[in-house]
Amino acid sequence: MSAIADFAIRYPEGRVDVQSLHAASGVPVADILAVTHAEGFPGLGDGEAAWELARDAAREVLERTGVAPERIGTVIYAGSGEWDHPFWSPAAKIAHALGIEQAHCFEVGNFCNAGAAALQIAGDRLDAQGSGYALVLIGDRLTRLVDRSDPDSLDLFNFGDAAAAVLVTAGPGAFTLVHSAMRTDGSWADYYRGEHRPDGVVIRQEPHRRGLADAYVRNFRHLVDRTLRAAGAKIDDVALLLINHGDKRMHERLLATLGLPEEKSVFAYDRQGHMGGADTLIALREVVDAGRVRNGDLILLATSAMGFSWGITALECRL
Repeated sequence: MSAIADFAIRYPEGRVDVQSLHAASGVPVADILAVTHAEGFPGLGDGEAAWELARDAAREVLERTGVAPERIGTVIYAGSGEWDHPFWSPAAKIAHALGIEQAHCFEVGNFCNAGAAALQIAGDRLDAQGSGYALVLIGDRLTRLVDRSDPDSLDLFNFGDAAAAVLVTAGPGAFTLVHSAMRTDGSWADYYRGEHRPDGVVIRQEPHRRGLADAYVRNFRHLVDRTLRAAGAKIDDVALLLINHGDKRMHERLLATLGLPEEKSVFAYDRQGHMGGADTLIALREVVDAGRVRNGDLILLATSAMGFSWGITALECRL
């Protein structure tokens, strides 16, 4: 069964701070803090590119594991589809920069669920082959897509930037990919959409529509149930549920609905924004580094994305 061999996170040097959001939008600081929960968080600065962060994270993983570039057969770059350059392959660019010249390189665009979708694709490929490695790269430019001058974009003011690289192996690894379950509700497809402007693309939201928070909890609960059945486990067997840091209230509500205590998750809202598809890996890195995981632990990664898609990825710790 395929597994995560190792993974790394990279943050930009730039920052997003509440005072600059207030100055640009005119929204009161208290209202912004109700969304961000933090005075500031990482975001791409001038001259920084998401693909370079992902490249550096991948280089760290390859150097730490000692896996030679020629052993990697698949490179997937996951995100929203709004890359650093239009009509361009960040997967191919990074692979070449790392000396990976024999791999199939491509992109997966499923917004903040794209990393989980790419892990599923990589794992399925490796399970079919029975050997080899795949490299999953997660990188986005979320802060560049937010119109900070628009008060109606307040719900997006917590968008930050980070990149992740995950080395997936066909053999035993640190975290076995036990199961993945995902679904999309297309009735929300147009709730957010990009708008072209002379200086780039920004996200626009339709007038407020009730029911999205309920859809989050309903879909996550359904996918958790599917995943636990497939894994032959019960909710009490879940050691950790790590979720995208998009909405703290929904995070709390989901845990309560599932009957999981908050101690079985990670709340980093006081120091980080919503860091895109890297959120759950950032949380996984935190619990690993803090010694909060043990061999045999069942860990669920809960991911969600505009569109709207939801996913549950089950990992079994083999550290």
